[in-house]
Parts: sequence; C-alpha cells; structure tokens
Amino acid sequence: MKNIAAGQDDLSRENMNVDLITDYENETKSSFTDCLTGLFNHGFFQLALDREIKRSRRYGAPFTLAFIDVDSFSSYNRDYGPAKGDRILKEIAGIVKKNIREVDIAARYSGDVFALILTECESRHATNVMERIRQDVEMLTGEIKTISIGIAHYPAASENKEIFIQKAKEALSSAKIEGKNRISTCKEEKDLLTDHTPRILIVDDEPKNIKLLEAFLLRFNYEILKADNGEDALSIIGRTDVDMVLLDVMMPRMDGFEVCRRIKGSQNTRMIPVVMVTALDDTEARVKAIESGADDFITKPPNRIELQARVRSMIKVKILNNTLTSLESVLFSLANTVEAKDEYTRGHTQRVSELAVALAVKMGLSTKDINEIKIGGIIHDVGKIGVPRAILNKPGRLELEEFEIMKTHPSIGYRICLPLKKSLGMVLDIIYYHHEKLDGSGYPVGLKGEDIPVGAKVLAVADIYDALTSDRPYRKAMSKEKALEILRQEVSVGKLEQQIVEYLTEII
Repeated sequence: MKNIAAGQDDLSRENMNVDLITDYENETKSSFTDCLTGLFNHGFFQLALDREIKRSRRYGAPFTLAFIDVDSFSSYNRDYGPAKGDRILKEIAGIVKKNIREVDIAARYSGDVFALILTECESRHATNVMERIRQDVEMLTGEIKTISIGIAHYPAASENKEIFIQKAKEALSSAKIEGKNRISTCKEEKDLLTDHTPRILIVDDEPKNIKLLEAFLLRFNYEILKADNGEDALSIIGRTDVDMVLLDVMMPRMDGFEVCRRIKGSQNTRMIPVVMVTALDDTEARVKAIESGADDFITKPPNRIELQARVRSMIKVKILNNTLTSLESVLFSLANTVEAKDEYTRGHTQRVSELAVALAVKMGLSTKDINEIKIGGIIHDVGKIGVPRAILNKPGRLELEEFEIMKTHPSIGYRICLPLKKSLGMVLDIIYYHHEKLDGSGYPVGLKGEDIPVGAKVLAVADIYDALTSDRPYRKAMSKEKALEILRQEVSVGKLEQQIVEYLTEII
C-alpha cells in the first residue's frame, strides 16, 4: 500500500494529514519525520493521536493504536553495533510502511518501538494488518526476525488518552511475557451499557422528526419513548426512569427551553442529560439552551454519526452519575452506622446539616455551596467509624491519648470519601476542616483565618452548637442561651467567625 509517512519528499500534501503537518511545522520549526526511519516522529504522533481521539468522540468513529517492539534489540545492538541496529530499524520501518494505508499514521515512538494509528479501523482489520507485519518481519535475513505487538481499540479500551496509551503498552508487555513474536490485544473496559437497556425520550411535535431520530438510533439497544408536547414529556419523566432526553425547542404551549428548565429544576430529574435538537442556529438560542440547563444541543437536520456519538456519550454520563449517587447513598448509610455506634449523637448529623444549610441561605451563599454544605453536614463525622466505641461513649473527659485518637476522625473521613472526589467536590474540604479554628488552634491541619473554606466555617458553628445543646456521656445538654454565649466567647478569642455566629443567633 502507498504510505503517507515515507518521508518529507514522498509525502502528498493533498491527504487529510496536511493541516496537522502544517501545524506541527509552524509550532516546532522542525521536521515532522524521524531522520532514520522516515516515519513520523514522537511529537507528531502525539498530535495525531489527539486529533483521532477528538474525531472519535465527535463522530463515533473507532480507531486502533498499536505498539511494535523489536525483540531482543538491545542485545543485538550491543553485540553487532549501532550501525547494524539502525539497519534493522529501517528495514522494519519499510515493512510497516508497506502494510498500512495512506490515512494511517506510523511513527517511531522511542528507540526500537514503533507506534501505529489505524484510523476508522475495526479490531479484525487491525489484527490482520499487524499479523501481516509480523509475518513479513519473520522473513527478514539476519539475527533479528521477530517483533512483539500490543493493540488497543478506541474507545473500547478507554476514552482517556493516557489510560488508552497505557492499555496498548500493557498489551505489548503481555506479548513479550507470553514469549515474544506475538500479538496481544488489551482487555476492553466493561461497557457501562452491557447490563442496562438505556431509555431515551424523544420530544417533538412533528412526527416525522421523531421517526428520523428513532431511525438513527434503531441499530442500538435503546428503548425509545416518545412525546409530542412538553406536558406529556414531563409526565413520562415523572413516572419513568429516563436515561436521556432529545428535546425539540419550537413546540406549542410549552417550548423546549421551559421543559428543560423544569427537568433541571427538580431534585429527582436534574441528573437526566438533555440534548436540545433545534433548527435554530444562532447565538441567542444557544445561550437560552445553556441557561435552561441543557447539557448539549444539535442543529436540525442532525448528522447521524454525530447524533449517535452524542447519545452514547450522554448515556454513559447518566449511568456514571447514577453510580456516584449510589455511592453517596452508601456514605449516608455509613454515617448512620457511625451514629449507631455513638448513642449520644443520634440525629446529630441531620440536625447539623439542616442548621448549616439555614446559615448558608442566610449568608446568601450559592446553590452549589448550599448543596455541598448540606451533604457535608450529613457525612462530616463519617470518619468516626474508625474511632473505638469506648472512646465515643466514655462517660467523662477523654485522656490525652484518647483525644488524639478522636482527632483523627476528620482525616479518616476524608480518606473514606476521597474516591468520590469528582462527585463530592468541596464536601471533602468540609469533612477535613470542620474542626479548624480561625486562630490556628484547630485540627487536623491547624489552618488559620481565610485559609479555612467557608463551608467548613459554617459547619463548625452548626456542629458546636448542636453538640452543646445535646446530651453527651460526660454532661447534660445546655440551654440555647448558654450555648450561644459559649459561641460568642469563641468569637471573642478569635476562634470562630463573628458574622456566622450572629446569623446563628438570629436563626435560633
């Protein structure tokens, strides 16, 4: 086959890589090819891989990444010298060139390792190409006659670039471990959709538009629901679990913007991805779609491949969100388990959460901050799962060693919740810092003043107040007045935020 990477002189600038080549040359002011093999160099390979990943995400086109390593090359280079080693690399590069298409990318990745990007290539074709290359190398004369090959398919292996490359490298390592002169394909990530039939709601007042979208999605294992107006759409969403909504904008009575606002405004449905499908292709319409909470939008008439890619991406997001929500529910259950260990703090987390939210609202914090404070209040003491029951329920003051153990609960809670960092966000800071004080006398870090996140400051005041007004093993509950007096004393010595305590006084 004709090869695109035969060298600068042989390269046709009429192919699809011309723009990439131009960009690379302008950016680096140097050649895009490896001087020894005539293949693309490592930098150009990285640029090409970024492009293919973007194309795949937008249009749903799969591609294959393969790493080829020359077996026993280091020892050959040592025994016969670098000149003969370079000759071997040039010969293998020639074999690679001969067996790939013009649109494919072949690069010298590093040393004796080559990297190939086979565009819009199914797994069977990629394996056949690699097998031809392997067999041709076996026909070479000389000491080296074998190569090992690792293959990864995008997006099946991973949609993350770094992980995707690592998967291909792991496949190459497997080929080496299995005895060299082999082709190994990485194990694909389990498809999130395997055990779940996604349910898609198409909303449009034109039946022909619904039929078109349904036809585009026919080959996939989707359950399609239909509605020809906004009211029916909201009714379906209210009684059925929907994984995503394809929503027309221009509809009578209730337009798509309003439907979207209602979906995103409800606690029960706000996580459902909504893609606006509209004939409007102006900035104002796009801004309105974003303001109404839409996750994406597609212009009519939709491109089939683009639509399929967007739908699949949004469904994965929905299922992942469901998984994270389930994990958060596990954390809430764990928080309840902690309260069950400490008979004196039952209901404490719920009360602290509600009081902290009231404070946050009074302070005019954003909806995002309020939601994080709400969750933080519920799970702020989850780390007490690692504190012995004897310490939690001790009917008296804690010894110094016991108190040091008690002080570990913010750190334990932080570590428990850390795997959910992307989902919990600033909630992690609330868990970790809710015992810090403005003067630096708190724990576990000893932060001061403005270094303490506002959510942690709010929760600290709510937490202390509830602790003072609740029965504890070493004392009876205090009156509200006495508790507020102690909080004011903490303000006077520079430990708590004055404004937050004043807001608490007004609420109480």
